[in-house]
Amino acid sequence: MKVGRHVESMEQLAVPVKVLLVDDHEMVRIGLAAVLDTEDGIEVVGEASNGYDGIRMAQSYKPDVVLMDLVMDGMDGVETTAKLLELYPDCKVIVLTSYLDDSKLYPVIEAGAFSYLLKTSRANEIADAIRAAARGQSVLESQVAAKMMSRMRQPKQPVAAPLHDDLTDREMDVLKRVAQGMSNQEIADELFIGVKTVKFHITNIFNKLNVDDRTQAAIYAHKQGIAD
Repeated sequence: MKVGRHVESMEQLAVPVKVLLVDDHEMVRIGLAAVLDTEDGIEVVGEASNGYDGIRMAQSYKPDVVLMDLVMDGMDGVETTAKLLELYPDCKVIVLTSYLDDSKLYPVIEAGAFSYLLKTSRANEIADAIRAAARGQSVLESQVAAKMMSRMRQPKQPVAAPLHDDLTDREMDVLKRVAQGMSNQEIADELFIGVKTVKFHITNIFNKLNVDDRTQAAIYAHKQGIAD
């Protein structure tokens, strides 16, 4: 059973949906092309055996929908999807794969895949997903939808506060000047405090930032944008 994000009555498209097949298995491409060519409103315009050829053929044929395999030599389906949508953002990529593991599912969704189907899908389900994509409707395998919903329900991990949040105002003053390359004496003169006090603050800074020396402290300050 497939889960669609929208429900809309099926209507025949006046202009055929141009489909590009990208799969490194020749028999899969042959089978898909043969089946889809019998479907109303769908035209297979090209077949690519890898991601590089898929990008090249997309430039030539300007497909509306790309049926994308995930595991291919060279440029895999995730990288191909990202590159393809960078060049042609209006194209709809439908993943057609045998894999449901998280290491492949989430990266390709994040890369912009529009729909996600398994190769166990029936021919009419793939055809319906192609027509739906042309209407702006994405279709997900029920297992994929369940995985994504489960992930969304997981509590988000709290973001750790930056280390310098533990510094006092005076320690921040000293750190900024350390990052500017000032010596202990120069810092003491500018802040009107003793050199021993500067050394005390620097020791605390090192401990709180978990650094070993002035150079590391300065690098941290520059990375955090607090050196000015």
